Amino acid sequence: MTLDPTWLFVSLIPGGVGFVLFVYGRKQQRWPHMIAGLLFMVYPYFTPGLVSLVAVGAVVGLALWGAVRQGW
Repeated sequence: MTLDPTWLFVSLIPGGVGFVLFVYGRKQQRWPHMIAGLLFMVYPYFTPGLVSLVAVGAVVGLALWGAVRQGW
């Protein structure tokens, strides 16, 4: 984890999105949203740079979109 100001600011975005997804998933009892929310909140701790932060976020978002499209 770096202390670059840009990385710190950008890492707040997936954390906020993850919190909202997790709360929504818990209220509506939707497992894909809860799991994606947890992943969005946790993965910024394990990404070393800005590019990997954006790339992993895109993969998690696409996985959630695919799960919802499949009817989960």
